[in-house]
Amino acid sequence: MVTHHERGVGAISTAAGVLVFLVFLLGAVQLLFSLYASSTVTAVTNDAAQRAAANQPPPLAIIEADARASLGAIGDDATFVWQVEDTDGDGNDDTVVLRVSAAPPRFTPPSIGKGLGFGVIDRTVRVRVEEPQP
Repeated sequence: MVTHHERGVGAISTAAGVLVFLVFLLGAVQLLFSLYASSTVTAVTNDAAQRAAANQPPPLAIIEADARASLGAIGDDATFVWQVEDTDGDGNDDTVVLRVSAAPPRFTPPSIGKGLGFGVIDRTVRVRVEEPQP
């Protein structure tokens, strides 16, 4: 038999248990979305840099627009920084460098996610420019 002073004790522990469960659930969802966004940003960055380094590439604006479309909603706020470098010192630009920074969707507060690697995704890709052989 439950006495008067023991009533409601289960409600506090149940609420605490539900809160802990929701925190772990949101953490797992955040982890999955961050991993997916990270691999997508990496793949899109590689593809865009390879297209720009092709023998007769389309304009960078078209390549960037296609890359933003491939990223979906993340691509709307992503930053693309393009560079062409001379890496072998012969005076000709022979390497395309693309740096993409994007923020994945958030399900947890930024104070929790920053230490776990859920922050901004930053990828830099270097691809040699293709030149036709005679």
